[in-house]
Amino acid sequence: MSETKILLAEKEMPTHWYNIQADMPQLPRPPLHPVTGKPVGPDDLKAIFPTSLIEQEMTRERWVEIPEEVREIYRLWRPSPLHRAHRLEKALDTPARIFYKYEGVSPAGSHKLNTAVPQAYFNKKEGIKRLTTETGAGQWGVALSQACNFFGLECTVYMVKVSYHQKPYRRSMMEIFGAKVYASPSEQTAAGRRILSAEPDSPGSLGIAISEAVEDAAGREDTNYALGSVLNHVLLHQTVIGLEAREQMAKAGYYPDVVIACCGGGSNFGGLVFPFAHDKLAREAKVRLVAVEPSACPTLTRGKFAYDYGDVAGLTPLLPMYTLGAEFMPPGIHAGGLRYHGDSPLVSQLVHDGVAEARAFNQTDVFQSAIMFARSEGIVPAPESAHAIACAIQEALAAREAGEAKTILFNLSGHGFLDLPSYDAYLAGKLEDYPLPEEELARSLSRLPKVDLG
Repeated sequence: MSETKILLAEKEMPTHWYNIQADMPQLPRPPLHPVTGKPVGPDDLKAIFPTSLIEQEMTRERWVEIPEEVREIYRLWRPSPLHRAHRLEKALDTPARIFYKYEGVSPAGSHKLNTAVPQAYFNKKEGIKRLTTETGAGQWGVALSQACNFFGLECTVYMVKVSYHQKPYRRSMMEIFGAKVYASPSEQTAAGRRILSAEPDSPGSLGIAISEAVEDAAGREDTNYALGSVLNHVLLHQTVIGLEAREQMAKAGYYPDVVIACCGGGSNFGGLVFPFAHDKLAREAKVRLVAVEPSACPTLTRGKFAYDYGDVAGLTPLLPMYTLGAEFMPPGIHAGGLRYHGDSPLVSQLVHDGVAEARAFNQTDVFQSAIMFARSEGIVPAPESAHAIACAIQEALAAREAGEAKTILFNLSGHGFLDLPSYDAYLAGKLEDYPLPEEELARSLSRLPKVDLG
């Protein structure tokens, strides 16, 4: 078999999602109700989630069956290809073998459709007519609008304002599939109006957009909320990526020494890495698992492991996670999908326990790596995915210095064809690095809820 492009047959597409909670040495602490402070139970989530997704959020079963109706839509692009980056290896003059799983082949252009489809399916099955959500760079908003279109649901998206203007064509894609899109903070919700009254020129954040989407959903009986990252059931759905990649690596005759993915809320990282984390935890595989984030929003590398709200308004449960503080306002970097103050409790726990590690990169280094990858492999990567590329290049150069023929696997979680204004800014020398100042981080962390993680 060619090592340039490794494919699986359609019949080899996973039939079940993998639940890492079955194998974790230590599970995250439970989410806490934002009013009572007590552990959240199924009844607390019924106002915005269908029963099926609540069950998936809380189950400890190792395998969760993928419904045939979901697999039928998955077949539009799954199994996705695994490529070996021969030309990048040559450009780096490295003995390392570099593989990447390419999720940009999905109709949405990213990995986000892997969870948007089942979320729309389970909501439709339980009689919901409309879904609300937030989106950062727009990949998730595009995916959910497509999934709602597949199942005949209405869709309303609150898009972080800075990305609403930076990524206009993603907004266009959402509207093509029938979604209503609002720049967040907006006048549509009490949370949005409150932010605008205090800061009329607010660039927005995912925390603000989440508040708006949750408020909207909670106010209508026919409406539920859908989240594109962070929560357990979202990462569960994404494990189709890693399950396929593991089989494809076996077909190529290699097993990775290091597995890399960018990390904002955690869905892309968990999707690729969790099946390999299973190997590390259950089979003692010698594999490193690396989450990569922007230095401007360094949640895992400089945040605090604590209970915090998932949104600015405090409508969501308190989650045990690495956080920069729910009120943290990230700068308008061009990797909009990584501008989130917190991380998945599952990912956070794995990093806290030393099962996974994290690194942060400046955006100019990320775009430099993205350009090198595009000129070598012919694919323009999304700025978010380019963080994984930067780390993979760093690993490959270290292998060159050490003379080690290590095997590197990373997730190319989406293409950057709608991110060209960001590339224009980089090529024109207009992008600036913004490592988060310590005083700004300290100020944000000082406002964390006074809840003991235990």
